[in-house]
Amino acid sequence: MLAGKHIILGVTGSIAAYKTASLASMLAKQHADVTVIMTRNATNFINPITFESLTGNKCLVDTFDRNFEFQVEHVSLAKQTDVFLTAPASANVIAKAAHGIADDMLTTTLLACTCPKIIAPAMNTRMYQNPIVQDNIKILERYGMEVITPASGYLACGDTGEGKMPEPEVLYEYLVKALAPKDMAGRKLLVTAGPTREKIDPVRYISNHSTGKMGYAIARQAMLRGAKVTLVSGKVSLQPPMGVHFIPVVSAADMAKAVKDNAKEQDIIIKAAAVADYRPAVTADEKLKKKDGEMSIGLERTEDILAYLGAHRREGQFLCGFSMETEHMLENSRAKLEKKQIDMIVANNLKQAGAGFGTDTNVVTLLTKEEMVELPIMSKEEVADRLLDFIMQKR
Repeated sequence: MLAGKHIILGVTGSIAAYKTASLASMLAKQHADVTVIMTRNATNFINPITFESLTGNKCLVDTFDRNFEFQVEHVSLAKQTDVFLTAPASANVIAKAAHGIADDMLTTTLLACTCPKIIAPAMNTRMYQNPIVQDNIKILERYGMEVITPASGYLACGDTGEGKMPEPEVLYEYLVKALAPKDMAGRKLLVTAGPTREKIDPVRYISNHSTGKMGYAIARQAMLRGAKVTLVSGKVSLQPPMGVHFIPVVSAADMAKAVKDNAKEQDIIIKAAAVADYRPAVTADEKLKKKDGEMSIGLERTEDILAYLGAHRREGQFLCGFSMETEHMLENSRAKLEKKQIDMIVANNLKQAGAGFGTDTNVVTLLTKEEMVELPIMSKEEVADRLLDFIMQKR
């Protein structure tokens, strides 16, 4: 997605500038064409040579720098830039940007750019909370710029509170979001992810090996493409993608309630979670003690969430389920497609190399009543995009 994209990183006078160096490195590794513009104050915190080494491009400070074709550099850059991120953005530069002041290379180029613009404030808590700064931020947002809410934590000045620039990984996500195609804008999508846990007693439960990676990849890619995403997730070790409505659940009953409460308004529902088919018929209030001999646990069926959705869908709603099999994958998945009254099944075989739980890759087959598309091994993010492409073709 970033290969060949022209990105400007504006760096102002803040100790947080060292994080921007990490971000520049991340972007360069993804083959983005990165130009860094620094204010004079920023050069007191980090040397321009650092950015030149990381990006392979000249780091600009002087407003009157010209390239070999003798074009005015800020205009030349503005014409080719796909996204402009100012990080860290000081209170001073935020004020200049809000009021159209262009007195250095950074602010001049920012004013000349018509591409998406993102601002990442970084400053002392009291400065950030000052009504003047907050008013300037609102002006930037009114002009269409995206202002990232700073993190809270220990600041370089010794205070603790708002004003900390987010980590490079967070800034990276904002850039990817700005550059992603927005073919799903206006769509509402719900995705389920992860395992459910069915309680036996206060310390034990029945579950499975799902890590949630596939469902989280779908939620992230749909969010990047402009969809309004609701993610209903069992307990996993992953952080929810930014910008999604996150609903944490534990049991199959919890997941069923969350899905039912949110299903009606959705245009697309993708059930990628590994929901327990059975739960203990009786849950102990105290820890079950081991005894001599065997012990059995009576099980009862959990609610079939996908079947409920198929029976209660609203007109125009697209339903997609997942089918994890160990044998007869296509036959079992086709039967599930028919029985659940849904539009599509994503089938994979747990025993196939590169597929299954806990991997960063997947090998899936997309099934509808009319079509079958076999995808090669690819990352779960790539699978998510191909899946969303396929669904959007059906809409």
